[in-house]
Amino acid sequence: MPYLRHAPCLLLCWLIGLPAWADDSVIVWPADWDVQILPDASDAQGQPSGSRQRATKTDANGDPLMIVEMTRGALAQDHAVNLEAVLLEMRKAIQINFSRSGYQSVCTKVKPTTLGNLPAAQTTCKVTRNGTLAITQTLVAAVQPGMAYGFSYAGSAVGYPQLEAEVVGIRQGLRFAKDE
Repeated sequence: MPYLRHAPCLLLCWLIGLPAWADDSVIVWPADWDVQILPDASDAQGQPSGSRQRATKTDANGDPLMIVEMTRGALAQDHAVNLEAVLLEMRKAIQINFSRSGYQSVCTKVKPTTLGNLPAAQTTCKVTRNGTLAITQTLVAAVQPGMAYGFSYAGSAVGYPQLEAEVVGIRQGLRFAKDE
């Protein structure tokens, strides 16, 4: 686990509140999260076109309480993105996938928000089985010229309310370099 050798520095940065510069694919995660840098996405020519990080917070038994994923993908400079339409498609895919496994889901309307220093859109879905809450998941999407960002977090019925404020703090601390 190569990230462990940097844990003291990362913890120090987190404690003094330095922002996470998301364009460098570096997010300052709290020390008690298990972080994975996932393989970069590639374009048709095999060139890197995006990056993904996933962080998991577990309980004392090792069961996941919350999973957070940050995705960054390249866009053509002149490509216009309808964030609401993107989130509606993502929400639809979640609902279909959960329904195939016997779950029901109810999602909020897509609403404006922020992802760090960027305008964004979000929706939150509550997933139940036989009327009992199983998972809550929030999807956030933002764009700027040449780049699209996705930030999602999903937690158990216990984990989501317990860790939501911490995840929102991570989300608010993101800083994206803006084209001038």
